[in-house]
Amino acid sequence: MSKAKTSNMIIKRIVDAAMTVLLLCLMAYQVTGEMAHEWIGMGMTVLVIIHQILNRKWYGALFKGKYNPYRSISTVLNILLIASFVLTAFSGMSMSGHAVPFLYGMAPVSFARRMHLSMSHWAFVLMGLHLGMHIPAMTAGLKLTDRTKTILACIFTCIGGAGLWLFLRNGMPNYLFFRVPFAFLDYEKAGWLVFLENLLMLSFWAFIGTQAALICRNAAGKV
Repeated sequence: MSKAKTSNMIIKRIVDAAMTVLLLCLMAYQVTGEMAHEWIGMGMTVLVIIHQILNRKWYGALFKGKYNPYRSISTVLNILLIASFVLTAFSGMSMSGHAVPFLYGMAPVSFARRMHLSMSHWAFVLMGLHLGMHIPAMTAGLKLTDRTKTILACIFTCIGGAGLWLFLRNGMPNYLFFRVPFAFLDYEKAGWLVFLENLLMLSFWAFIGTQAALICRNAAGKV
């Protein structure tokens, strides 16, 4: 791999890591508060734009080459993720009172509130799946014994199970499907616990994405 490609890959990894951190912060509204939430959202928007610029070659290759199951799923996932980010940013800016108050009212606030609540949670789910789809490729170079793989699989299965339980307990499906107009947040919960729960829930979707990627690669005879 050339030096330029290596540098580009490192930058992409840094941007991906920063987006993941900001996503966890955005999902911890009861910890950050409204003003910080808006500015973190603006930072996330900037990183999403940078991410698209870094991956501009992906857009040029959309209608080229063959589509195997892995490429098909990852392409659909990427498009849905981008759409959810755009709708989340648009609806968030339509309610902004701090970061971009001059955009307040771009859409009716009642509509923007429900849209923001749903799309932000879809972005959370899709981001987890997106990260998971890339894990097999990122860890392909690791030399792991069968025993180590089994132990890790058990550990991540338990983590994923805990994440699913929290996802359902916290009523996330209600937010995804517009069943409630407001998020029911526990402001008494310790900040570190909020971040831990969000990380576990994100880990569940990353686990699902990883399994989907492995199934696709096995089906294609690449593993």
